[in-house]
Amino acid sequence: MSTKVIYPGTFDPITIGHLDIIKRAQKIFKEVVVGISVSKDKTPMFTLDERTQMMRLATEGIPGVSVKTFDTLLVDFAQKEEAKIIIRGLRAVSDFEYELQLGFANRSLDPDIDTVSLMPSLEQAFVSSSIVRSVLKHKGDISHLVPPPVADYIREIRCT
Repeated sequence: MSTKVIYPGTFDPITIGHLDIIKRAQKIFKEVVVGISVSKDKTPMFTLDERTQMMRLATEGIPGVSVKTFDTLLVDFAQKEEAKIIIRGLRAVSDFEYELQLGFANRSLDPDIDTVSLMPSLEQAFVSSSIVRSVLKHKGDISHLVPPPVADYIREIRCT
């Protein structure tokens, strides 16, 4: 299959759930571009460079996966990357309405763009970046919530 897809997000930070979606998408599609959004409307805990580094560490060695940043509309980024499919993760029913609205909005901007939703493994359905950030703020252990190289990276940058 020669399809290139975009998996967009803030990834603040990447979790084991995100990585699960990336690996599932990589089994289905030839090329997965993880698009890390600058996210000016949000106040990320980690800088864009840190989020990019964490994603690169987490996806190192996964064939067909690349990491890029963007500061545009998602459809503009997808067009630039010549991708016609956007991957989104659905953890719970509560995610569905929001993701449906995003999918419709993106399709209204570019009718050639489709959204494919993937569910993480059941064991990771509860994991979110906001949970990881909350645990970090309270100095808790995140090693079971993020990929091992990301846990190491966060420990390194938080201790320096």
